[in-house]
Amino acid sequence: MKTFATGHNMKHKHLVLDQAKIKKAQKALGAKTETETIERALEIVISEAEKSRRAWAATEKLIRGRVQIKDVFGRLNGKLS
Repeated sequence: MKTFATGHNMKHKHLVLDQAKIKKAQKALGAKTETETIERALEIVISEAEKSRRAWAATEKLIRGRVQIKDVFGRLNGKLS
């Protein structure tokens, strides 16, 4: 069984996928193989989901008032409470 550089186990999967989408993604990602295309696309999805989760957590802190915004450049003209 092959292993990623990250230490995860590789498994053979039989998937039915849209070939045109794979080719478009392969071109967009500059990937050499279809496997590389799918691996990179999965990495992007996982990374984006984590960024989104962190952004929502920061937004919730801001909304709940646990983060203070300071107008260090004086551009808001007293609009912050």
